[in-house]
Amino acid sequence: MPRELYAPGFCFAKTVFFAAPCPGRKEGKNMDSYSNNKTGKTIFPVVTIAGIGMLSAVAAVLQALQIVVPIVPPQILKFDFSDLPALIGAFAYGPFAGVLIELLKNLIHLITTSVNGYVGVLSNFLLGATFTGVAGLIYITKKSKMSALTGSLAGSAIMAILSFPFNYFIIFPLYYNFMGYPEAAVLGIYQAILPSIKSVPQALVIFNMPFTLVKGLVCTVITMLIYKPLSPLLKWKFKKQG
Repeated sequence: MPRELYAPGFCFAKTVFFAAPCPGRKEGKNMDSYSNNKTGKTIFPVVTIAGIGMLSAVAAVLQALQIVVPIVPPQILKFDFSDLPALIGAFAYGPFAGVLIELLKNLIHLITTSVNGYVGVLSNFLLGATFTGVAGLIYITKKSKMSALTGSLAGSAIMAILSFPFNYFIIFPLYYNFMGYPEAAVLGIYQAILPSIKSVPQALVIFNMPFTLVKGLVCTVITMLIYKPLSPLLKWKFKKQG
């Protein structure tokens, strides 16, 4: 099928989910066009698969290197930088790629640690997918440093806000019913850090939401510093000869 006959819907999906250029789009200095130096044909799928695999592996390693923060309950909240590769992937390959990296790194973490940690893995995926998905969607509307920053900040804020319903309605009930942590025990974990806490919702507002926001902001700052130098490697663009 000639490239000019591609359905507009396919072009839209390709752009939204994978940040790939549409047929007929002018190619020049745009970092989203990757052409083979002999045929001039797009090799985007190969680049995307390789990039997603590489970033997922890096994210899985970073997820295993969890950092205990003394001012939050270590049984529930631990800091890691595993959302960083997923955010970079969302900018390089599109929001769907960022969400896919979040899924793959959590599956790797689940397989290499313990199936009993599935609750934490689910929480990490829900929050990370929100963060990278929102950031990537905003970034592809107008690819610039400002839109990347805006998307990352919005993703951080939305992730922090949604951490309340995710935890209260999904994650914590799993702890109560399947992990042997009744609500009183979970509340006690928070009270060991701050005795004045009276309820789980209050604990989520005081601890989880700010912690999640800070985690997103840290990944945002690092991404703003390293994405541009990494971009040529992630894009894997071959220059045409002649």
